[in-house]
Amino acid sequence: MADYFLIAGGLVLLIAGGEMLVRGAAATAERLGMSPLLIGITLVGFGTSMPELVTSIEASMLGSPGIAIGNIVGSNIANILLILGIAALIAPVAVAQAALMRDGAIVFATAAIFVGVSFLPAFDRLVGAVFVSGLVGYLYYAYRQERAGAPDGHTAAFEKREAHDEVLEAGSGAVTVVTQQEVPGQQSGSLWPSLALAIAGLAVVVFGGKLLVEGAIGTARSAGLSETIIGLTIVAIGTSLPELVTSVVAAIRGHNDVALGNVLGSNIYNILGIGGLTALIAPTTIPVEVVTFDGPVMLAVSAVLLVVARTGYRISRGEGAFLLAAYLGYLVAIWP
Repeated sequence: MADYFLIAGGLVLLIAGGEMLVRGAAATAERLGMSPLLIGITLVGFGTSMPELVTSIEASMLGSPGIAIGNIVGSNIANILLILGIAALIAPVAVAQAALMRDGAIVFATAAIFVGVSFLPAFDRLVGAVFVSGLVGYLYYAYRQERAGAPDGHTAAFEKREAHDEVLEAGSGAVTVVTQQEVPGQQSGSLWPSLALAIAGLAVVVFGGKLLVEGAIGTARSAGLSETIIGLTIVAIGTSLPELVTSVVAAIRGHNDVALGNVLGSNIYNILGIGGLTALIAPTTIPVEVVTFDGPVMLAVSAVLLVVARTGYRISRGEGAFLLAAYLGYLVAIWP
């Protein structure tokens, strides 16, 4: 029972600390004169994936690759099947054709690259450097697209920021829309409170990650389950809760196109950013279960998303129910 309390407490701290970190880092960057567009694509986009990042790095450093890698792969599967399925049940998800072909193709390509890399002896720093370089290249491309007015529709990186703003607007009643045309100058006010908030948020996230990983390891041992299964399910779903909340809020508020962009952006960040930084900071190995089954499932699910999204360029409630049923089938398949 104590392990479940560690997991629950860790998740609460991860999510709360992640929001503190995002707000503090964004406010600090604004006071230093950084444009809202760049803040949204980099700091906010990456900050909302902080629970997955800290959890995977902490697990890898503790010698638990099943939790570290299972968290990444399981989060990507849950994002598509669970989160997008729930969002589509609330309201059919609109799909921008050009954006799907661009960002959906990147999601599929990154999943395919991960599957290919999983056959290597180790998930090492060379792989991490390649993945992080890929993320930097994607963010630069997204920034250039948005600066140019995004003629083919907003990028997933931008919509991940918009999804985060939806939650803030729903909670406060305020409307704060950041467009690619906004480029403010130096912000007024002291830098230190914002910086202190960011540092405090980072500390809370790190502590929450430690609690979550310790609880996950303890749960696996006490229940006689492999750490990989715990990473793919309990940990992956838990760290994906911010994506679930943002996509559901976007769907409820009628901005269901943002729900899809949030999922696509999160999956890109997960593999290239979280996977890359985990390999750079704490090289590990990819569990054989992920190599032979879960990695290919992630790739297949990414392909299914492209097919489902292209049927009329919307994800209907029926298709949302299909995605949810597929996720339940996946859980049944991997659970002992």
